[in-house]
Amino acid sequence: MDASKSKRSRSFELMRWVVWAQRKVGEYWIGARELSFEQAFVLGCLIQSPGAIQRDIAQMTPTTAASVSRLLQGLECRGLVERRTAGGNERSKRIDATPAGIELIAGLDTAMAAADETTLAPLDQAERATLHALLTKITAELPQPTRS
Repeated sequence: MDASKSKRSRSFELMRWVVWAQRKVGEYWIGARELSFEQAFVLGCLIQSPGAIQRDIAQMTPTTAASVSRLLQGLECRGLVERRTAGGNERSKRIDATPAGIELIAGLDTAMAAADETTLAPLDQAERATLHALLTKITAELPQPTRS
Protein backbone atom coordinates (compact mmCIF):
# COMPACT_ATOMS: atom_id res chain seq x y z
CA MET A 1 0.00 0.00 0.00
CA ASP A 2 1.43 3.40 -0.92
CA ALA A 3 1.94 6.05 1.79
CA SER A 4 -0.80 8.41 0.52
CA LYS A 5 -3.41 5.64 0.54
CA SER A 6 -2.35 4.56 4.03
CA LYS A 7 -2.54 8.14 5.33
CA ARG A 8 -5.96 8.68 3.70
CA SER A 9 -7.20 5.43 5.24
CA ARG A 10 -6.02 6.54 8.67
CA SER A 11 -7.75 9.93 8.21
CA PHE A 12 -11.06 8.25 7.48
CA GLU A 13 -10.59 5.88 10.42
CA LEU A 14 -10.00 8.91 12.64
CA MET A 15 -13.14 10.61 11.31
CA ARG A 16 -15.18 7.48 12.01
CA TRP A 17 -13.73 7.35 15.52
CA VAL A 18 -14.73 10.98 16.17
CA VAL A 19 -18.28 10.29 14.92
CA TRP A 20 -18.47 7.17 17.09
CA ALA A 21 -17.29 9.09 20.18
CA GLN A 22 -19.77 11.91 19.58
CA ARG A 23 -22.59 9.43 19.09
CA LYS A 24 -21.71 7.72 22.38
CA VAL A 25 -22.02 11.04 24.24
CA GLY A 26 -25.48 11.62 22.74
CA GLU A 27 -26.66 8.06 23.34
CA TYR A 28 -26.89 8.55 27.11
CA TRP A 29 -29.43 11.38 26.71
CA ILE A 30 -31.34 9.51 24.01
CA GLY A 31 -31.24 6.19 25.87
CA ALA A 32 -32.67 7.81 29.00
CA ARG A 33 -35.78 8.48 26.86
CA GLU A 34 -35.86 4.86 25.68
CA LEU A 35 -35.13 5.89 22.11
CA SER A 36 -32.53 4.60 19.70
CA PHE A 37 -30.24 7.13 18.06
CA GLU A 38 -32.11 6.54 14.79
CA GLN A 39 -35.52 7.11 16.40
CA ALA A 40 -34.33 10.37 17.93
CA PHE A 41 -32.94 11.45 14.57
CA VAL A 42 -36.26 10.68 12.84
CA LEU A 43 -38.21 12.60 15.51
CA GLY A 44 -35.85 15.53 15.03
CA CYS A 45 -36.39 15.39 11.26
CA LEU A 46 -40.17 15.41 11.77
CA ILE A 47 -39.97 18.43 14.02
CA GLN A 48 -37.88 20.25 11.39
CA SER A 49 -40.08 19.05 8.50
CA PRO A 50 -43.63 18.49 9.77
CA GLY A 51 -45.85 16.47 7.46
CA ALA A 52 -42.96 14.76 5.71
CA ILE A 53 -43.64 11.57 3.82
CA GLN A 54 -41.69 8.39 4.49
CA ARG A 55 -39.56 8.80 1.35
CA ASP A 56 -38.56 12.32 2.51
CA ILE A 57 -37.51 10.96 5.88
CA ALA A 58 -35.47 8.18 4.25
CA GLN A 59 -33.65 10.82 2.18
CA MET A 60 -32.90 12.91 5.28
CA THR A 61 -31.55 10.00 7.27
CA PRO A 62 -28.60 7.72 6.72
CA THR A 63 -30.85 4.67 6.37
CA THR A 64 -33.15 2.83 3.99
CA ALA A 65 -36.87 3.35 3.41
CA ALA A 66 -37.56 -0.08 4.95
CA SER A 67 -35.62 0.88 8.09
CA VAL A 68 -37.51 4.17 8.31
CA SER A 69 -40.78 2.24 8.08
CA ARG A 70 -39.78 0.09 11.07
CA LEU A 71 -38.59 3.15 13.01
CA LEU A 72 -41.88 4.93 12.34
CA GLN A 73 -43.90 1.88 13.40
CA GLY A 74 -42.10 1.79 16.73
CA LEU A 75 -42.56 5.52 17.26
CA GLU A 76 -46.22 5.29 16.26
CA CYS A 77 -46.85 2.44 18.74
CA ARG A 78 -45.48 4.69 21.50
CA GLY A 79 -47.72 7.58 20.41
CA LEU A 80 -44.75 9.73 19.38
CA VAL A 81 -45.70 10.10 15.70
CA GLU A 82 -48.91 9.93 13.72
CA ARG A 83 -49.51 9.18 10.07
CA ARG A 84 -52.32 10.64 8.01
CA THR A 85 -53.33 10.06 4.42
CA ALA A 86 -51.95 12.69 2.05
CA GLY A 87 -54.42 13.97 -0.52
CA GLY A 88 -56.66 10.90 -0.40
CA ASN A 89 -53.84 8.60 -1.52
CA GLU A 90 -53.71 5.68 0.95
CA ARG A 91 -50.18 4.80 -0.21
CA SER A 92 -48.85 8.26 0.64
CA LYS A 93 -48.94 9.20 4.31
CA ARG A 94 -47.84 12.43 5.94
CA ILE A 95 -46.05 11.89 9.23
CA ASP A 96 -45.93 14.30 12.16
CA ALA A 97 -44.44 14.16 15.61
CA THR A 98 -47.18 14.20 18.24
CA PRO A 99 -47.06 16.61 21.18
CA ALA A 100 -45.71 13.69 23.25
CA GLY A 101 -42.97 13.11 20.65
CA ILE A 102 -42.07 16.80 20.57
CA GLU A 103 -41.91 16.93 24.36
CA LEU A 104 -39.82 13.76 24.59
CA ILE A 105 -37.22 15.05 22.14
CA ALA A 106 -37.11 18.60 23.53
CA GLY A 107 -33.56 19.30 24.56
CA LEU A 108 -31.91 17.10 21.94
CA ASP A 109 -30.23 20.11 20.32
CA THR A 110 -28.77 21.11 23.69
CA ALA A 111 -27.64 17.54 24.36
CA MET A 112 -25.95 17.30 20.95
CA ALA A 113 -24.30 20.71 21.45
CA ALA A 114 -22.88 19.30 24.68
CA ALA A 115 -21.70 16.25 22.73
CA ASP A 116 -20.01 18.59 20.24
CA GLU A 117 -18.35 20.45 23.09
CA THR A 118 -17.11 17.22 24.69
CA THR A 119 -15.78 15.91 21.38
CA LEU A 120 -14.06 19.19 20.49
CA ALA A 121 -12.75 19.92 24.01
CA PRO A 122 -9.09 19.18 23.12
CA LEU A 123 -9.15 21.88 20.41
CA ASP A 124 -8.69 25.61 20.97
CA GLN A 125 -10.88 28.10 19.07
CA ALA A 126 -8.44 28.47 16.16
CA GLU A 127 -8.20 24.70 15.73
CA ARG A 128 -12.00 24.42 15.87
CA ALA A 129 -12.31 27.07 13.17
CA THR A 130 -9.77 25.21 11.01
CA LEU A 131 -11.57 21.90 11.51
CA HIS A 132 -14.89 23.53 10.63
CA ALA A 133 -13.41 25.08 7.48
CA LEU A 134 -11.91 21.75 6.39
CA LEU A 135 -15.14 19.82 7.03
CA THR A 136 -17.10 22.50 5.16
CA LYS A 137 -14.72 22.12 2.22
CA ILE A 138 -15.09 18.33 2.22
CA THR A 139 -18.88 18.32 2.54
CA ALA A 140 -19.29 20.97 -0.15
CA GLU A 141 -18.32 18.24 -2.65
CA LEU A 142 -20.58 15.53 -1.21
CA PRO A 143 -24.21 14.84 -2.14
CA GLN A 144 -26.50 16.66 0.27
CA PRO A 145 -29.47 15.09 2.06
CA THR A 146 -32.76 16.14 0.49
CA ARG A 147 -35.15 18.19 2.61
CA SER A 148 -38.79 18.56 1.72
